[in-house]
Amino acid sequence: MSKFSKFMKSNKAVKENGFYAPTRSLCDGDGNPLKWEFRHITSKENEDLRDSCTIDVPITGKPNMFRQKVKSGLYIQKMVAASVVVPDLYDKELQDSYGVMTPEELLLAMVDDPGEYNELASFVQRFQGFNVSFEDKVGEAKN
Repeated sequence: MSKFSKFMKSNKAVKENGFYAPTRSLCDGDGNPLKWEFRHITSKENEDLRDSCTIDVPITGKPNMFRQKVKSGLYIQKMVAASVVVPDLYDKELQDSYGVMTPEELLLAMVDDPGEYNELASFVQRFQGFNVSFEDKVGEAKN
């Protein structure tokens, strides 16, 4: 038996999907908001999402010098979209019904109330294991 047997993948707990009703605009026949299903993303997926939202910004007064900046709104948008299992944000028929072409655009069209969207973003961040929202961290870093 390996001295690392407790760390083997077979001993790792399976993360269950979660459910949340992000908008009161989409309801079932009884008027109850529809619950969406969310999955946990991996650390690798999260890094890829963050990298895809990172840009190089020129440093003022220092030619050919750049600093990296994460476009936090886009990052959150992509994280939420990557987490959604149901509804399928990649479904062409669903995208067409809202007149959009990407999962992120569909997400914003379906949850079009800014307050509801912020609550959804906070839910997903907590669901993904972030105890403090990304926006809070950005705000804290600015102060």
